[in-house]
Amino acid sequence: MEGVAFASFTSFATKSLLFSSLSPSSIINRRQKSRKNTLKTISRQNLVIRASSASSSGSVVTLLDYGAGNVRSLRNAIRYLGFEIEDVRTPKDILNADRLIFPGVGAFASAMDVLVKTGMDEALCTYIRNDRPFLGICLGLQLLFEYSEENGPVKGLGLIPGVVGRFNSSNGFRVPHIGWNALQIAKDSEILDEIGDRHVYFVHSYRAIPLDDNKEWVSSTCNYGYDFIASIRRGNVHGVQFHPEKNVGVSVLRRFLHPNSRGTKVVFVPLVLIHLATFINSYVHPSSSLIDSQRPTQGKASKLAKRVIACLDVRTNDKGDLVVTKGDQYDVREQTKENEVRNLGKPVELSGQYYKDGADVVSFLNITGFRDFPLGDLPMLQVLRHASQNVFVPLTVGGGIRDFTDANGRYYSSLEVASEYFRSGADKISIGTDAVYAAEEYLKTKVRSFTSLGLVKTGKSSLEQISRVYGNQAVVVSIDPRLVYVKSPNDVKLKTIRVTKPDFTRTFNGYAYLVSGPNGEVYAWYQCTVNGGREGQPIGAYELAKAVEELGAGEILLNCIDCDGQGKGFDIDLINLISDAVSIPVIASSGAGAVKHFSEVFTKTNASAALAAGIFHRK
Repeated sequence: MEGVAFASFTSFATKSLLFSSLSPSSIINRRQKSRKNTLKTISRQNLVIRASSASSSGSVVTLLDYGAGNVRSLRNAIRYLGFEIEDVRTPKDILNADRLIFPGVGAFASAMDVLVKTGMDEALCTYIRNDRPFLGICLGLQLLFEYSEENGPVKGLGLIPGVVGRFNSSNGFRVPHIGWNALQIAKDSEILDEIGDRHVYFVHSYRAIPLDDNKEWVSSTCNYGYDFIASIRRGNVHGVQFHPEKNVGVSVLRRFLHPNSRGTKVVFVPLVLIHLATFINSYVHPSSSLIDSQRPTQGKASKLAKRVIACLDVRTNDKGDLVVTKGDQYDVREQTKENEVRNLGKPVELSGQYYKDGADVVSFLNITGFRDFPLGDLPMLQVLRHASQNVFVPLTVGGGIRDFTDANGRYYSSLEVASEYFRSGADKISIGTDAVYAAEEYLKTKVRSFTSLGLVKTGKSSLEQISRVYGNQAVVVSIDPRLVYVKSPNDVKLKTIRVTKPDFTRTFNGYAYLVSGPNGEVYAWYQCTVNGGREGQPIGAYELAKAVEELGAGEILLNCIDCDGQGKGFDIDLINLISDAVSIPVIASSGAGAVKHFSEVFTKTNASAALAAGIFHRK
C-alpha cells in the first residue's frame, strides 16, 4: 500500500475497513467544522476530506484530495508559492480546472474504486487526453498506468502502457524505498529544471518500470536496485513518484504552477549541519540546497543517501509548558534539588532551525502525552500544524498511538488517533508500546494455531490497521531495548549476541582482560521494554523486529536504553543484529555524541538513517 485510502471516521471504526460503505457523494463532499473543540475535530461524522476556500485573485490550483494521509504539507507548499486551493467535489470540477494536482497516497485498488464510483475516472482521462495542465504525485502517477500488482492485478486508468509492481527485496534493497535519492533525467521535463544533481524524497513500495512502450512518457528515472520511472511528461501532463512538497522538490511545484518563471528560483537554504556533511564526505547530504556562494564542496547525487534525523522529545514541564527535553538513559529530569524537567527549547522553533540546518527528517516524540485522552492533546497537534507550515522535510510523530476509551465511555481506535496526526501534518507515525503487545500476541499464535503452519494475524492491532489503510511506509515501530547479559547463549530461548564492545577492563594475574557483563559475561540479549523504558517484556529486540515487519511496519526506529544520553556512540552490535534480520529500513538511534559516530554507524552497519537529539540540542 502506498498510503491512506478513502474513508470517513465511521468507516475507520469498522472491523472490515471496507471503502464500499461510503457512498460516492460522501467520499467527495465534506463537512468541515470548527476545530475549537477537540471532540468536534474527531467527530465520527466529519469526513477526512478537507476543503479550502478559493481565491478571488485568480491564482488558484485545483486539488483532488480524497483524504489521503498528509496532504497538509502539500497544501502548505502550494500556499507558500502564492496559490490558493480549490478542492474537487464533482467530476465537473476536474473538467473546469485550469491546473489540477492529484496527490495520491492511497491503496491502488481503493483509489480506483472511488474514482470509478464517483465518475472521476472518466473526467480525469478526458482532462489528461486533452493535454490540460496536470501533476500526479506518487499514487497519482501510478494510477495513470494500465495495471497494478498491489492486491491485484487491479486495472488503472490505462493512459500509460505498463504495470505497477512491488520492489524486489531479495536483492538486498530494503522495501519500502524511503529517503532521498537521485534522478537520471531522460528528456526536457521543464518542471525538473532546478533539480539538477540534488536528491528528491521518495517513500513507496510499488513502482513502474520504463519500457519501449512507455518511453515517450518517461522524463526521469531513479535507480534502486534497478531503474524505475521517477517522473513522466507528455505535453502539459506531468507525474512524479517522489514528493515535490519536500525541500528542493518545491521547485517542481513552482515550475508546474508558474511554467514561465525560469528566471526566478525558489531557494531553500538549509545550512547542512556543515561539520557533519563534511566529515561524512562519502555520503552526499540530500538536503543541501545552499546558494552557490555558500555551498560546501559536494559530489553529484547518484544513489539513495543516508538520512540524518533530528529528534525532539516533547513533553509538558512542571509549569504546563510544552518543551523539548532530552533524557539520560530515559531520565529527563535535571539532577538538581528542584528536579525539574530538562528544558532545551520550544518544539516549533527547534524543528524550524533543524530544517534550516539540513536535517533530512524531523521526528517528534511525545513522551508523556495521550496517556488518558490521546486526541485531547491539542498542543501537540498544534505543534505539528505549525511546524508543517515551514518545515519542508518529512515529519514523524509518535506517542500514545493506541485504542482508548474516553471518560464518557466513547471508544476511539488507534486508526482514528493516527488519522488526526496525519491530518495535522505528520508524514509518518511511530508506534512503540502497542507494537510490542501486538508482536507478543502474534508470536503466541505459533503455539495456538493447529490449522496453519505459520503465525496468525488478527488484523486488529494498531500496527496492522494503520499500515493496511495508510500503507506500511507510513508506519515506524520504535523499539526500546536494554542489554541483558547471560553466561551462555543457551541460557535463554531468545536471540543472543557475543558482545564486541566491552564495558570495562578487569585485571587477573597481572593481565588486563576486556569483559562485558558484571560477572565477566560475553553474551547478551536485548530485552524490549514498554511505557517509556520503564517495564521490561519477555521478548527480544530481534524477535520483535521480525514480528512487526510481518505485521506491517515499514521502518524500525532502533533505540538503546544503555546508550541513551551517554554520547559514546551508537550500539553497533544491536544495529547489525536488527538490520541484518529485516528487509525494511532501520534507523539507528541513541548514543551519538560526536560527528564521527554518524560516520561509524553508516560504515559499520546497514542502517538507512541515524537519529540524534542531544548532540543537536546542545549544538
